[in-house]
Amino acid sequence: MKPPILRPAAAADVEGAYRWYEDQRAGLGEEFLAAVQAGLEMVAAHPLAAPVVHRDTRRLLLRRFPYGVFYRLVKDEIVVVGCLHAKRHPRVWRGRK
Repeated sequence: MKPPILRPAAAADVEGAYRWYEDQRAGLGEEFLAAVQAGLEMVAAHPLAAPVVHRDTRRLLLRRFPYGVFYRLVKDEIVVVGCLHAKRHPRVWRGRK
């Protein structure tokens, strides 16, 4: 399967979280990005492994960080629609395409 495609909103989610973690401690943002990358690699290798959380959207929880990568399988592509903190309300990603 092709590498995951990050929608603009998902990329903005990752960037915002990166900046927040980097503000907390230098290098922590890089560790967050590494966790996101590892999650995306897991999704690419095993796209059906994460559970469906709403309709056709799946969520992979990141290791070490309280974030979930929300994605959909569209034909032969993995489309990431969000990367959000576990405490965020689900409505944030449900309306994303």
